[in-house]
Amino acid sequence: MVALDSEEDALDRGDAAPAFELPGVDGETHALDDFADNEALLVVFTCNHCPYAQAKFDELNALAAAYDDAAVVGINPNDAEEYPEDSFEKMVEYVESGRVQYDAYLRDESQEVAAEYGAACTPDPFLFAREDGEFRLAYHGRLDDATNPDDEPTEREMKELVDRVLAGEEIDDEFKPSRGCSIKWTEE
Repeated sequence: MVALDSEEDALDRGDAAPAFELPGVDGETHALDDFADNEALLVVFTCNHCPYAQAKFDELNALAAAYDDAAVVGINPNDAEEYPEDSFEKMVEYVESGRVQYDAYLRDESQEVAAEYGAACTPDPFLFAREDGEFRLAYHGRLDDATNPDDEPTEREMKELVDRVLAGEEIDDEFKPSRGCSIKWTEE
């Protein structure tokens, strides 16, 4: 297992969130606009099989449960043919078992959404603030200061950032990359 860090220049701060329309494990299709009632949106490219992503399930579940005006959306872009644990059926199992409790868990089978966001690893979090009717990137980077799966975090950095977005504060924090397994791109 080789760890990979998220890339700083995936999206620039202030960029509008790229639109998406993806199937969710709840049987519905979800689009970016479905979350328009929220003041903050955390889009996390994640998966089931990566130990780095698994280590963040609890934190993402806690963030999803903590806020009425912020949504946590997990998007799994991995090649499920090569990594069967990341199949849509397994995603459904993870939600049904309670391991994953995000506001939405979506499948990016074409990998177009992950590419448009510039996602590089799992997990790769993008925090957006609702400004003038659209989501704009407030912060792209790690969820907390635990950079390895077995580490315990001492700072819940993303929670603090979500709190600040919801308080209307401008986010100018330095980029701190997320670390995880590389996205498993489909061979072409």
